[in-house]
Amino acid sequence: MPAVIQSESLRTLPTDEVRQLLWRLSDRYAHQLLVQSARAVARGPVARLVASGARQSHDWTPEKASLLREFDAAGLTAVYLDPELSGFIEGPKNLALALVAFELAWVDAGAATCSLAGHLALAPIHERGTPDQRAFYLGRTLPAHPGEDRQTWRGAFCLTEPIPYVGVDTGMLSGKIRVAEWNEGQEPLLQVEKRGRFITNMGFANFVTAAVDSADERVKGSCMVVLEETDPGVFDRGTPTRKLVHQLSSTNDPIFSLTVPASRIIGGYTIENGVIVPRYSHGEVIDAVFRRTRVTVGLMTAAKLLSAVEPVLRYQRTRFRGGESIAPGSPRYEMGLQQREDALHRLVDVWGTGEASASLGFAAARLFDELDPLERRKNEIFLERGVQGARAQMKALATISEEAIAHVKHPGASAADELVRYVLLDSVANVLCPAVKLWNTGHGATMMREAVSLMGGYGITEDCPGFLGYKWMDAQLEATYEGPEAVQRRQLSLTMTNEVFLAQFRQWIREMRQIAGRRPGTGACTIASAMHLWLWTLLHLRRATDAHGAKLYQGNRQGVTFPLADALCWLLAARCQILDVLELEARAVERPELADAAAGYTSFFTDLCHVQAARAAGEVGRITAELVYGYNRHPAWDDASAAGCCNGELADELEGLIPGFGATARTYLDVIESDGSHPAKAGPCVKFPGLQTFQTLRAKLDGCLTGARLAKDRAADALTTVTIPEAPDYPA
Repeated sequence: MPAVIQSESLRTLPTDEVRQLLWRLSDRYAHQLLVQSARAVARGPVARLVASGARQSHDWTPEKASLLREFDAAGLTAVYLDPELSGFIEGPKNLALALVAFELAWVDAGAATCSLAGHLALAPIHERGTPDQRAFYLGRTLPAHPGEDRQTWRGAFCLTEPIPYVGVDTGMLSGKIRVAEWNEGQEPLLQVEKRGRFITNMGFANFVTAAVDSADERVKGSCMVVLEETDPGVFDRGTPTRKLVHQLSSTNDPIFSLTVPASRIIGGYTIENGVIVPRYSHGEVIDAVFRRTRVTVGLMTAAKLLSAVEPVLRYQRTRFRGGESIAPGSPRYEMGLQQREDALHRLVDVWGTGEASASLGFAAARLFDELDPLERRKNEIFLERGVQGARAQMKALATISEEAIAHVKHPGASAADELVRYVLLDSVANVLCPAVKLWNTGHGATMMREAVSLMGGYGITEDCPGFLGYKWMDAQLEATYEGPEAVQRRQLSLTMTNEVFLAQFRQWIREMRQIAGRRPGTGACTIASAMHLWLWTLLHLRRATDAHGAKLYQGNRQGVTFPLADALCWLLAARCQILDVLELEARAVERPELADAAAGYTSFFTDLCHVQAARAAGEVGRITAELVYGYNRHPAWDDASAAGCCNGELADELEGLIPGFGATARTYLDVIESDGSHPAKAGPCVKFPGLQTFQTLRAKLDGCLTGARLAKDRAADALTTVTIPEAPDYPA
């Protein structure tokens, strides 16, 4: 490697104190305790199960079932509960659940899914259930205390239908509900028919929250309903799914044919003209659930990437030890593969992606913690004002959106308005949620493959340190959880055009410029330029047409909307990463335990930001250029566009006035000779009328990459000296 001059660099891998500052946990004592509890389970019982070969079976075995007791004892089962139900975290739980997912997935994503699936089963009840439903079901999922004679209830979330419906659309339901019995003056009884596919926790669940559609004129629309294993009828857990991944979770294809009281409809119901009308459709419930739980899935992949750093470092350094000709103390013995720049640069890319995805995911989790109480307050205010129904609320929010945009442009007293704050946060949350799920799991799976490849053949063995081969495989499933990439891109293509979001996006560009002035090494200037280019492209595509006159930015032009959504995700992740590093730099000086190492951590994470910013800028530049130019027809030699080309006879005439002009013109210009011959290419060079601004922005962005590779060299050099533990902290 070339010599790298650096005053202070990374000494050790990031500590808990560093992570607490990056992810805003330093003043959250309950969350810190939760992290330690989840980590103890992950790197103890979970790691031992994986190491002993428990992933080789599809069945839910007693050994796997022992994890449930470990989750109970560590307090992970009760994370979702409020203090009045013996929970231990006050307020929203999005960040808490994200931390649990992160710590468990650091070792095994199947264990993380097993833990979180119980919370997913409760989420419809927690978000849209009646007070009685919340008290009943949430209370019964609280683990029994020692000596208490009570069963701990465990749930499953049953949305996905069997093939051919599986994975098609959350709106396609083969599960049906009809009235079984409805006597005068009594609560109706409902007959529920539902077959599930890939349902997690089904091997042991006591209750299920299931999505169904009406098959009876006396029931309106769709809903979600709670099914219990003791209900009359068939509660068949089904056969285990023969999956290749997440084997520490129970996944079955269940069959239900049950009779339940109408009070099991989540959110309750009303009766209008003899028809049962659920208060919430199944889609409304799912929207409230998935916009939160998708974030935790994204963080599971982020954990994989960051967990790969230490095993790869250890492998790189020890790769050649043991050979007779490799003497201790020699560069080959001490550095191994780290003598080569390629191995280091590729690991920097893996680490940078992990940091960016964690920053994006935890930023989204914190945002939802802030948004949740405002959303409930919004519902209360609308109820007080008599604003009822989805259409009436949309009309009311449209007016508030105008106030929110005005506030972004001219901050003032409206910031104190709860509805304005709700609209501002909600517009960002609607973008961050699918962005986390799309970018973290999609690009994260690609980079996880890179991490495995850095281990050589060792990476795809059962005893690979850090279980990296398993994690790579698991990442493929996470990319499809709660909607595959197409679902997230579709949602982003709608929410990223929200004018409230775009107003804040413009503010973020100014924010990045200001940060660049104070901290030029972070890559903030690069991100600001890339954001500017992305925004110009979006606005251009919304009014532009293709060569056939068809509108470009519309729902069915997914070749336009989807790539632009991908580009936005790169920008969001890089921005969150930069903001986290600034937080670390500002707060590390307050922590005595970080006093000596703060400068090194800040320097290294700053370089990672710069590297990631450059990669994001490259993706944005490539995508936007393809979209802006790619839908124009290339000019041909035989159409009107050739009229503007240089004539060969004219070039020869000018040769007499300007010596050398003829040869120069034929080298650099499109010259058509008198016999009609022309340069051997597709057609005249493309002209760019109306795209001068794009060209300027693109050229500026390319220039903003200055210094990015120097930052990568510094980060790579730091990897050669950072201290790592003598042995892994969980078994191979």
